[in-house]
Amino acid sequence: MIVVMDLQAPEREIQAVEDVLQEYGYSCHLIRGEKRLVIGAVGSAGSEIPPALETMPGVEKVMRVLQPYKLVSREMKPDDSVVTAGSLRLGGGTVAVIAGPCAVESQDQLRATAHAVKAQQAAALRGGAFKPRTSPYAFQGLMAEGLAYLHEISAETGLPVVTEVINPADVEMVAATADIVQIGARNMQNYPLLKEVGQLRKPVLLKRGLSATVEEWLMAAEYIMAAGNYQVILCERGIRTFETATRNTLDVSAIALAKQLTHLPVIADPSHAGGHWRLVKPLALASLAAGADGLLVEVHPDPARALCDGKQSLTPEHFVELMAAVKAILPALGKTLCTGSGQ
Repeated sequence: MIVVMDLQAPEREIQAVEDVLQEYGYSCHLIRGEKRLVIGAVGSAGSEIPPALETMPGVEKVMRVLQPYKLVSREMKPDDSVVTAGSLRLGGGTVAVIAGPCAVESQDQLRATAHAVKAQQAAALRGGAFKPRTSPYAFQGLMAEGLAYLHEISAETGLPVVTEVINPADVEMVAATADIVQIGARNMQNYPLLKEVGQLRKPVLLKRGLSATVEEWLMAAEYIMAAGNYQVILCERGIRTFETATRNTLDVSAIALAKQLTHLPVIADPSHAGGHWRLVKPLALASLAAGADGLLVEVHPDPARALCDGKQSLTPEHFVELMAAVKAILPALGKTLCTGSGQ
C-alpha cells in the first residue's frame, strides 16, 4: 500500500500516519521523491487498510500496490532513483561506466587497470576480491589481500570501489572497503545475504540470476529494500538459454522492461553476457539504447594471462574505443556521462 503525503507535510503528520499503519501490522518505508512524498506500507496480502487513514492530516490519497514487489515498483516512486557513491552518480539521466578486472590478481595488475580506466573517465573501479567459481579448483580470489589492494588503489586514484560479497559473515569486512557492494548472479536468491546487505547504508549492485525471471530479480531487490537499504542498482548480465555461441544471452528486453517497472537504476554487464571481448562494445551500446543507466565492464592489462575471464576482458586500448563509442551515443539518448573523480 502507498500513502501519498502532502509534499510539505510536517514530521508530526508523517509520524502520526506511520503510527496508525504500525498499529495495523504494517512496516513503514518513507520515500522522498522529487514530486511527492510517500509512505510505503508493507504487510500481508490481507492486511486491512485503516479506515480513517485517508482523512488524516497530510494524507492526499491511499493506493494499493498491485505488483508483488512494493518498494521497488514505480507505483511506489514514479521518478527515477539516483544512486551515489563518492564521485559516482548513477540514474536520472546520468550514465556511469564501472570498469576493472574480473578478479584482483596483484597490486600491480589492479593499479595499472585503475589508472587506465580512470584516464578514460570510468566512474568507478570494479574488481573481485572474492570469486565464486563453478570449479572448486579455479582461482577463488585474493580475499582479504585483494580488499587491501582495492582500498589502497581507490585512495590513490579517487575511484569508488565495486566488489562482490558472497558470504553473509563477510558483509561487514567487504563493506569496509567497498563503496558499492555487489551481489553476484549465483547469489541473487541467497536471502540471508540479501537481508544482511539490506542493513548497510551504502549501495548494493544486484546482478540478475543465471535463469531468473524479471519478477524474481525485482523480488530479490525487494528483500534488500525491505530490510531498509533503498540504494539498489540492478544489473542485467545475461541469462542461460539454449544458445552456446555466447557465454550467456544478453536480455536487452529485460533492461527496457525493468526501466518501466521499477524506479531503480539498471545497468548492463556486456562482458559476462557475450563472453568475448569483441562482443562487449556492440552489447554495451545496445544496452544503453534500451535504457541502461550504466555499464559494468571487465578490463585487464594483459587478458591472455588473466586468472579469470581473460577472454571477455578488454585491453586498455579496447576500453578507449568503447568509451569513445559511449560518449558518441549519449547525446542522442539525452543522457550525460558521469566522469568520476578528478576528471
